Amino acid sequence: MTERLFLSPFKGIVGKRPPWWMLRQAGRYLPEYWEVRNRAKGFLDLCFTPELASEVTLQPVRRFGMDAAIVFSDILVIPHALGQKVGFVQGEGPKLEPIAVDRLEARGVGERLNPVYETIRRVREGLPAETALIGFAGSPWTVATYMIEGGSSREHAKVKHHALSDPLSFARLIDRIVTSTVDYLRRQADAGVDALQLFESWAGVLSEPMFRQWVIEPTRRIVDGIRATHPKMPIIGFPRAAGAMIAIYAEETGVDAINLDQMVPLGWASAAMPTKVLQGNLDPLVLVTGGQTLDDEVKRILDAMAERPFVFNLGHGVVPETPPENVARVAELLKARG
Repeated sequence: MTERLFLSPFKGIVGKRPPWWMLRQAGRYLPEYWEVRNRAKGFLDLCFTPELASEVTLQPVRRFGMDAAIVFSDILVIPHALGQKVGFVQGEGPKLEPIAVDRLEARGVGERLNPVYETIRRVREGLPAETALIGFAGSPWTVATYMIEGGSSREHAKVKHHALSDPLSFARLIDRIVTSTVDYLRRQADAGVDALQLFESWAGVLSEPMFRQWVIEPTRRIVDGIRATHPKMPIIGFPRAAGAMIAIYAEETGVDAINLDQMVPLGWASAAMPTKVLQGNLDPLVLVTGGQTLDDEVKRILDAMAERPFVFNLGHGVVPETPPENVARVAELLKARG
């Protein structure tokens, strides 16, 4: 069987260069993405059409040669499968209709996401044998914020008020998301992914008690649920902007790896999480800037992580204005390491 470099850090192997991929590596910065996107009726239609979603997933690997692809989908497919109406407005982002927790669908959520699993099977067939495939889901707190806020939010006032004023109702929502997410990720594993990532995009808005209750505990339950059926599946957690709580999250959730945002000092992270694979943390705007700035920052990150299990990535996703040639430059710099 062909060895997949992406999996080496999870086996404790430190090679001449780390494996790499990029958050949101398939998407709006690539002209070939728009050729496919324009064939879909909308964003969710793109996610749920395996022929199109698999093509979009493969595009950056063909162009740049990443060591892993991540299946093209969205964290809001779970609310959609639970029965909440989800839409995407160009230039504004996701819009979700108000929900009543007790009216959400209780069963069959995993089956409703069958197109995602078909996409995974198609991508696995289309990828080079040495390239890994990553599946993912949103973590419960982040998914709940979108479900209650009705879209993106700066203050997260609605969801925090809900969690504080009616914790029993909020716990029921989190429970529903946890159960659905475990089923969803298990099915992704069955379909052929090599690793799973949990995106906790809004981890940084909570106090320590709320972080422990609504981020760490639900994530631990998801990790345990996956381990029950897929004990060797690498799991990456991304508690974005969680600050000093990142190390506690890493220890108490049981994830194998931590994706670091660009605000995290690499020396601190390495010392605070010596047994975890680290992934990150190039600033997406450095990738936009390019030139010597990009070269210097890539070198700094590689030098800092040279002696430990590490996956090179971004501290957040590729932004639409990113020049594709800058991503190609990252590929060149990594290749030069060996």
